[in-house]
Amino acid sequence: MDTHGRRRTQDERDAVTVEIGYALCSAAFASAVLFGAVAGPAYLFGLTGGVRSALVGAGVVLAVVVFAVRVVSVLVRFARGGQPSQPGRTSPDS
Repeated sequence: MDTHGRRRTQDERDAVTVEIGYALCSAAFASAVLFGAVAGPAYLFGLTGGVRSALVGAGVVLAVVVFAVRVVSVLVRFARGGQPSQPGRTSPDS
């Protein structure tokens, strides 16, 4: 049921499923790129000890934060109806 007390149609359920998949995939990609950018130099230049640990730790923390923020932002935008109803049109005057 949605917030108005009616059952969702199959199209609405499919749209939610697709949006969740998009949110998870785009968040995983953004997190992986960020982790590679932060922790990559530790592996690329063969750093050891505290510097490597710090870079990898910072990469993990930032990747987790970016993942969570991306998923929430995509799903909140979807819930508010941020998607255009007619793809390719930006305003009623188009």
